[in-house]
Amino acid sequence: MSIYVGNLSYEVTQDDLTQTFAEYGSVKRVQLPTDRETGRLRGFAFVEMGTDAEETAAIEALDGAEWMGRDLKVNKAKPREERGSSGGGGGGGWSNQNRGSRY
Repeated sequence: MSIYVGNLSYEVTQDDLTQTFAEYGSVKRVQLPTDRETGRLRGFAFVEMGTDAEETAAIEALDGAEWMGRDLKVNKAKPREERGSSGGGGGGGWSNQNRGSRY
């Protein structure tokens, strides 16, 4: 399992996250997704820790904490939903693709 870290500064680096989460245990991996079109950071990350206890300690310590001028949202990452290859539509829910285009 991994940790979702949201509301990140767009200036954050993998090293920044690694150093911060290393205070709570061993950091196995940090993933900072970028926008496919612009290459800009998307404002969230995923962090994998060495053990469940380390993940729990990091979540409890960092969720809601101010870091780099923002209040972090830190929780267990949810499994990625499988997306069909039909090109979208039909689901009725909002996806990342249509945020900001409400009409």
